[in-house]
Amino acid sequence: MTDRSPAVEAAIENELRLLDPEVRASPELFGELLHPEFTEFGASGARWDRASIVRVLTASPEPGGRPVTTSRMRGVELAADLVHLTFDTDSNGRLVHRSSLWRRTGHGWRLWFHQGTPFTPPDDGTGV
Repeated sequence: MTDRSPAVEAAIENELRLLDPEVRASPELFGELLHPEFTEFGASGARWDRASIVRVLTASPEPGGRPVTTSRMRGVELAADLVHLTFDTDSNGRLVHRSSLWRRTGHGWRLWFHQGTPFTPPDDGTGV
């Protein structure tokens, strides 16, 4: 189920901004979308905090120069100040299921938690 409330729309907009190559190249633009208490369990298995993910992702552009593409983006407003998004990404053939929690703050919606899990599409063509 996907909720299209203004909160979900704002979270989706900000999630897509995080994937924008221009935003990813700027520690200031990228960092302003992350909550001060941000945590990520990355697709690599590493655990990241706000400072480390900003440093790593803004230091190196996407391999091959192609932008990350998204599919199956869905969102649910869990509370007045909390949105959960799930979606898949393809980064030069590397497929990852993603889950994000966005929290509303006095400065707008900020990414509070993110997890990525690599996957291989099943042979049956469903892509699930």
